[in-house]
Amino acid sequence: MTLRLGDTVPNFTQASSEGEINFYDWAGDSWVVLFSHPADYTPVCTTELGEVAKLKPEFDGRNVKVIALSVDGVESHGGWICDINETQNTTVNYPILADADKKVSDLYDMIHPNANASVTVRTVFVIDPQKKLRLTITYPPSTGRNFDEILRVIDSLQLTDNYKVATPVNWKDGDDCVIVPTIKDPEELKERFPKGYTVIKPYLRMTPQPNK
Repeated sequence: MTLRLGDTVPNFTQASSEGEINFYDWAGDSWVVLFSHPADYTPVCTTELGEVAKLKPEFDGRNVKVIALSVDGVESHGGWICDINETQNTTVNYPILADADKKVSDLYDMIHPNANASVTVRTVFVIDPQKKLRLTITYPPSTGRNFDEILRVIDSLQLTDNYKVATPVNWKDGDDCVIVPTIKDPEELKERFPKGYTVIKPYLRMTPQPNK
């Protein structure tokens, strides 16, 4: 199954380090970051799982639940979590799916045969409360993920879902935003953007972030 942006992601029930999880029930009305790993006891992923544990308050503050996946079993996950806690000076505080039968990996197209036919690729899925896929990023095995970037994208998605703006290159929370080109009526512009805006080109109009 190939998942594209805007698709409703499939539900599943799978074992995890925190017990059996029905994905839709577990997600509830939250955003979700699901991120996959090729196997337990892999060095780059060990650093990533530790970083996500440290960043969990940031995700919580954005109404985002995090969940990892590896194709090893629950017992293996338990040993790996001990290593992560020890080496990364943290406590893993979110579930790791035990996808030994590759059910979830197949559902979410995490097996890329030309890279490695037997393990999952390292993909990040950002899923909104309506269970729609909003972002995918797939990383090579040699490159650790940038979770600050994932938080930045979530900030952008949540902002642009609620206001008629887009976020420009290298935008960070608090920076100026782009007014979407579809708004042309001067009265609507005045009503929606009371802080004012700057016209750089007719199609490129900047305004202070509306929710700040």
